[in-house]
This record gives sequence, structure tokens and C-alpha cells, in this order.
Amino acid sequence: MKLKIAIQKSGRLHEESLHLLKKCGIRLNSGTGQLKAEADNFPIEVFFLRDDDIPQYVEDAVADIGIVGENVFYEKNRKAKLIKKLGFGKCRLSLAYPKNKSLQRLQDLNGKRIATSYPFLLAKFLKQNHVRAEIHEISGSVEIAPSIGLADAICDLVSSGSTLLTNGLKEGEIILQSEAVIVANKTLSAAKQAILKKLTFRINALQQAQSNKYILLNAPNAKLEKICAILPGMKSPTILPLAQKGWSSVHSVVNENEFWEIIEELKTQGAQGILVVPIEKMIS
Repeated sequence: MKLKIAIQKSGRLHEESLHLLKKCGIRLNSGTGQLKAEADNFPIEVFFLRDDDIPQYVEDAVADIGIVGENVFYEKNRKAKLIKKLGFGKCRLSLAYPKNKSLQRLQDLNGKRIATSYPFLLAKFLKQNHVRAEIHEISGSVEIAPSIGLADAICDLVSSGSTLLTNGLKEGEIILQSEAVIVANKTLSAAKQAILKKLTFRINALQQAQSNKYILLNAPNAKLEKICAILPGMKSPTILPLAQKGWSSVHSVVNENEFWEIIEELKTQGAQGILVVPIEKMIS
């Protein structure tokens, strides 16, 4: 029994999807140009497909699960279940307006033309906001639509915003914040659900490791109580006596979001020789 997983055969999520599987300890037997690969140490089979097709293949059970952008998943509106957000491939689906026109806000789009590759999500957003506009569905080079007279505004994916600036556009309302996700067929067998659970367990361990740092420091024993109160850790800090009398080595795990504030507090309490180590995997 193998879990069939679909990932992009090319595009912005392809390399990171493969990298994720590799970091999960999964070895794929694949060569250049292959459309299918099997792992030799984990019960999965990987299909390399067009990203737009992945939600359909998952719904039809051709693939059991897929890694795809939220933007594609929601736009295709297929009967599949979002299992997990993966934290990479982040972007946003936004409206954008020409800088040299009077369009400034959403309500200005009433009666206007909007070019997009995401007609379903755009139509839903416009309806929710009581805007009546004409949607022109196009694929590729959406940014040039206003400059060639095809549309008054666009709705497209934005990462840094540099492409918009190059084409004389300014970003407006954000319709969707997107990142890579795992989606699954709604009728997975118990055996395949068990394999998926093992896979998500490994991914969770990676994600926890990415958002935490392991720190080691030397501290005067007189300050240990205050220093331990600063360090949250998974349970409590590990304390080991040093050869130098009156000093101890303190080990703990700190969340990335709180890291610099905690380091500053530790220094004010006399912590020295602070060493920060990345964590490869973290299982709680």
C-alpha cells in the first residue's frame, strides 16, 4: 500500500516540495524528466503534474494527496480537504490598479473591466463586497492588460510587488493570503490515512524546529532562578554545573519570535557565552 502524492512538475513549488520530502527523510528514485517516482524508504509514490490539475486529480483519487498553492486549491473549488499549511511558497492574490488612473479603491471598480487568471475567487470577492465589474479571464502576462487596453485593473498573485511596479501598477485590496498546502481526497482508506499521519508527523517536527532555536549559556548560580524564569523551554531549562565554582551551563529552547527579546533579558541577568544552535527536527 502506497500513498500517492502529486506535486508540481515545474514551477515555484516544485523544488521546495521535493526539498520538504527530502528533509522528512524520504528518498525518491527519480530521474530528470520522469513523471512518476517511488520512495525506497517510505510508502509513497510521487506524481509530477501541472499545478492547476492537482486539485482535480486529488478529488478523482488519481492522487491521494497533493502539494499545491492555496490560490490554486480555492480557485479550482474541488472536493478535497485541506490538511496542512506548509509555510513556503507564500504570496497573495491582490487587486492592482494603474497608477495613472483615477481608480483608488474597490468601489471604483463598479462597471470596470478586471483581467485575471482567478475568475472564481475574484467573482466571489466582488460579490461579497457588492461590486459589479466585468471579469476577463486570461492566462499569463496579466500585468500588461491595463496598458494594452484589455482591462481597467487586474487581479493577480503578488510576492514582492516588483512586477506590478514595472508595469505601472499599484497593489490594492488583498483577496487571499496564500502558501503551499497539503490537500487530500475526502475518502482516503484507513491504511492511507495512517501513512498520511506518519508524513504529517515528520512535517510537524520540521516546522517546530524551524520556529525554535536551541541556546546554551553560562550563568552565575546566584542568577539561575531569574534566568530560568526568562527561559520558557519545552518543559524547563537543563542546568549543568561548570568546572568554575559558582557557575552553571543552562540549555533551553527559545521560539524564534521571542528570541532577541529573551537574549537581551538574559544578558542583563549576567548570562555569558550565549551559543545559538539551529534545530533540525523537534518532536514534542
